[in-house]
Amino acid sequence: MALITRDQLASFLYDEADLLDRWRLPEWLQLFTDDAEYLVPSEDLAADASPDNSLFYIADDRARLGERVKRLMKRTAHSEFPHSSTRHLVHNIRFTQKGDDDVDVESVFATWRLKDGVRDLYLGTSYYRLQVADGSFRIRSKRCVLAGDSLRPAGRISIIL
Repeated sequence: MALITRDQLASFLYDEADLLDRWRLPEWLQLFTDDAEYLVPSEDLAADASPDNSLFYIADDRARLGERVKRLMKRTAHSEFPHSSTRHLVHNIRFTQKGDDDVDVESVFATWRLKDGVRDLYLGTSYYRLQVADGSFRIRSKRCVLAGDSLRPAGRISIIL
């Protein structure tokens, strides 16, 4: 089993954040496995809640995530055209290696969004299940658990956390 370092994981997460901040969403989508999921539960749910029996802000499989990316890249995505200016900050990276193929990663995030003169701040924790292959990582699952008890003052999630 090849040992994974925190620096390798940090580099991967920083690269992901950079793709999102530069609105390179099609490239960001390529970080995901074919069976991946992207989840953002509402703040009132337990951290381990399932989208099968709870209401989530976002509960995308790989196909739906692909459609989300296509929609956000079009001019007809009025909530994001022109695109918001975002800055994704990643901190406190912790991980557990799961055999040769997987690693579970937890990191705290702060995502700033500037749109139409309004600044929104999203805080929370991201939980990843990463697939390890050929010295690189792919995202099997990403779950962004927002801190706080509501989306206010932001009020909506029209960006990728």
